[in-house]
Formats: sequence, structure tokens, C-alpha cells
Amino acid sequence: MPGGIGAAPGQRPERPSLSLVLPCRNEARNLETLLPLLLARLSKLADRWEIVMVDDGSTDETAAVMHRWSARAGFRTVRLSRNFGKEAALTAGLEHSQGEVVVCMDADLQHPPRLLEDMLAHWRQGADVVYAVRANRDDEGFVKRWGTRAFYRLLNAFEGFEVPPDGGDFRLMDRAVVDALLSLPERNRFMKGLYAWVGFEAVALPYVPGERAHGRSHFNLRRLLSLSLIGLTAFTTWPLRLATVIGLLVAFASLTYGAVLVVAYLLWGNSVSGWTTIVVGVALLLGIQMVLLGIIGEYIGRIFEEVKARPLYVVRDVHGQGLKAHAR
Repeated sequence: MPGGIGAAPGQRPERPSLSLVLPCRNEARNLETLLPLLLARLSKLADRWEIVMVDDGSTDETAAVMHRWSARAGFRTVRLSRNFGKEAALTAGLEHSQGEVVVCMDADLQHPPRLLEDMLAHWRQGADVVYAVRANRDDEGFVKRWGTRAFYRLLNAFEGFEVPPDGGDFRLMDRAVVDALLSLPERNRFMKGLYAWVGFEAVALPYVPGERAHGRSHFNLRRLLSLSLIGLTAFTTWPLRLATVIGLLVAFASLTYGAVLVVAYLLWGNSVSGWTTIVVGVALLLGIQMVLLGIIGEYIGRIFEEVKARPLYVVRDVHGQGLKAHAR
């Protein structure tokens, strides 16, 4: 591919065709502020560009704002039939993008558009992926910071690739990277893990996220926990190995305790512990078994979702021409 993977830094075009993917849910007021900023900036960065807006089941005026902007050259709207989640919306935007370079960013104004110039500069120098990383997490509570560190330590503990702990969806990708992502068939998608799994040469770009201008985040504790489980079960099997280790340890402890009781009875004639020992032991073993069955059930649930082979999302309608408008 001209100017793509395998090309020397100097062979990459100075002004590549650029696609900007915006997954949105209830972001009408933020879009009214963000889209004019992007319009002014993109015209300076590329001759051919597009903004692909994905409406992930919004219940406010997001669809109306998108429809109005899609009448302009370079804007394209993809409306999903319902809320399928951010991972599905990102995938929908990537599948509808056409640029040599694709940038994913949120529509809540926390991802500063000014970083687009730096991202493109790194791409021209040979980077295939340029991802923004949070310089700090001072705006988050202790529990969320601790949970994030624990999650990424567990995720990166035993795999042959590393998911950057402070990286997110705000990133630039070469077209070859996008094609590699879209070739992955799984439906339980943890995009941060998929970005790392496909590899390619990546550069981190530190930034401090801005304040959310309007609305609220839809990632509550329940959604974060669900996404964490998807990430762990999609990219590592160590919980299953842990279940095996726990089973071996419990079996060893039981055999050791049984041997101690037998020796004590033969040497000193102590009676074998009765009701209390049995109840505590049975309750402990049942609890451990339920936990291990839950771990196995999570993996079986992912398999069940995958073998159904349902589409990741359903498109309600598409408006606008995107890059095709610039080609005329």
C-alpha cells in the first residue's frame, strides 16, 4: 500500500487522506461544540478528510445534529439500531472509514483535537499507531485508580504482549492496522486489547484529558466490571490455570489434614474431629467450587456468544458521503 506499512518514513505522504471516527451516545451538545473545531482543523491537515459519526442508540438530539452535519461534504453518519456499546460503535466507525490514516476519539471534548498534528507527525516519521496516554489520573478516585492498576497487572501478567495501562481509544492508526483489526472475528471485543494484539510500531503520546463539557459518562461501575471481565477472558487463560492450582492446593491440604488426623489417632488415640470440622470443611469446599465454576462459566459464556455468530451491530441508516464527497 503506497505510504502505508513497510514504507520508509520519507515515502509517506505529507497530507494523507484522513478519517476521524467519533462514537457517540447522547452527545448532542458536545457535538455542536466539537464539530466546528474539527472542521477548522482537518482542512489544515488533509486535502481529503472525513468525519464518521456513529450514533450508538442515543436518546437525545444526537441523531438530529448528526443528520444536519452529514449534509456537508466530508461528514458521514452511521446510526445503529440500538445501543450496542462503545466497542461495537468503534468497530462500526472503522468499517465505514476510508482514509489512509484513521483517528478514533471521543465526542465529549476530553480528547483535545490539537493532538492531531502531533499524531500525524509521528505517522510521517514511521509510526503505524500513535496512541494518547494519560499523563496522570489525578482526577480519578482512589478506588478507580487502584482497580485500573490491578486490572492491567492481571491482564499483562502472562501474555506475550502488553496492553498499555494508561492508553485509551484516542489514537491514530495506519490503514493497514485498521484492516488488521477488522479482520479479527470475535464479537466480545475489548478494543484496547485488540490494539495491542495486532502489534505494529506504536508511539505513546502523553496528554491531560480535558473536562467533559456536557452530559455524563455512560461507563458506570457495572459497565466497567463487565468490560474488565471481557478483557480478562478474551486475552488470558490464567484464571483457568488458577482454578487448577487452587484445586491442587485444596486437595493437598485435605490429604495433609487427613494424614495428621490418622497419625494423631494411632499415636494418642485422639478421636477424629466431628460435626464442626465436617461443616466448616464442606462449606469451604463448596465456596471454592462455586468460585471456580463461576470462572469456568465466564469462559463458557464467551464461547456461547461467539458460536451464535450474531453480527456485532445492526445499522439503522447511513447518511453523508465522507471521503467520496472530496473525490468529486
